[in-house]
Amino acid sequence: MALPAGIQASAWRAVPGIVLALALALAARLGSQEIGQALVDGRPSPISPVLLGIVLGVLWRHFIGVGARTEAGVRWILGTLLAIGISLVGLRLTLPGLTGVGVIALPVVVLCITVAILVSRFVGRLLGLTPGLQSLLAVGSAVCGCTAIVATAPAIKARDIDTGTALTCVVLIGSLGMLLYPWLASAVFGGAALPSGVFLGSAIHDTSQVIGASLIYAQQFNSPDAVAGASATKLLLNLSIIVLVPLLAWAAHAQAARSSGGVSTADARQRPVVVPWFVVAFVMFVVLRGLGDHLVATDASARGAWSELLEVAQSMSELFLICGMTAVGLNLSLSNMSQVGIRPFIAAAIIAVATAGCSLGLTALIIAMN
Repeated sequence: MALPAGIQASAWRAVPGIVLALALALAARLGSQEIGQALVDGRPSPISPVLLGIVLGVLWRHFIGVGARTEAGVRWILGTLLAIGISLVGLRLTLPGLTGVGVIALPVVVLCITVAILVSRFVGRLLGLTPGLQSLLAVGSAVCGCTAIVATAPAIKARDIDTGTALTCVVLIGSLGMLLYPWLASAVFGGAALPSGVFLGSAIHDTSQVIGASLIYAQQFNSPDAVAGASATKLLLNLSIIVLVPLLAWAAHAQAARSSGGVSTADARQRPVVVPWFVVAFVMFVVLRGLGDHLVATDASARGAWSELLEVAQSMSELFLICGMTAVGLNLSLSNMSQVGIRPFIAAAIIAVATAGCSLGLTALIIAMN
């Protein structure tokens, strides 16, 4: 049965933008792999393909331009494909993988998230940043970088310029931390893998940056166990998205209501605060991962098939996220970014330093007490 003509026309209008974003995303992924091959002998690249995707998208818009024919596809990616990619991240989370570092990591994770939110509010108001940008900088700095930002932005109805600014700030500050924090961890913890891994996993923004930093630490200081500690800590942080996104959506709705002088009962019924569908899907995929791991635990052949399926889903998620970030870049205007100024970068740097300081201090205290 053929689709209605209107739907067919809308679908065809989206194709040019989707093809462009997908081509740039594949270029970013290939570029990241080549950099990883050159710098760390084929291991996961320390340069995130997300960063390359954003840069390619911004450069394409600035030098070549994004016409009306590609706008529809870019909007579809930002509204749908990106959400699917976020949902599939849930399949990466394994609850048993969190138990090895839970005693140290859990209080560190809670403190880092709390400090990031409080500092972002204080510094953001001091510097005159919008509430939406404050929230995005907080979750991007404390949870899981770009993924947290793009998961939170639609829930709080953030402006495109705030989303793009937060992504740029978090990626740049996180990349700097990825290069510096391994040596800081070694200086403070003297080569101990577990506390170093917890610090790297909680203080660095994006998951790919955490892996890159932990690999640098493992190679430079002969401590491969730090990679597992950092990864497990980051998984624990990633789980907080399930709670933070609905809370921030509720807070944004309440603030909007106060700003408009309150809403009537009828308005409240028309504009309820709902959990975004991709957050619900994220939770379902986390549960599915745990259930699947349990069911195939005693069957080697089924376990192999399940692992292959998870690898396919992870590859799809990574590609969708890179494509989504590329679309974010295609949607950003350098002229608009220049109007934002240096204040968001100052705020992001202060949040990052505060978060890293709390992570370092509490991790050292817990180790000293044990």
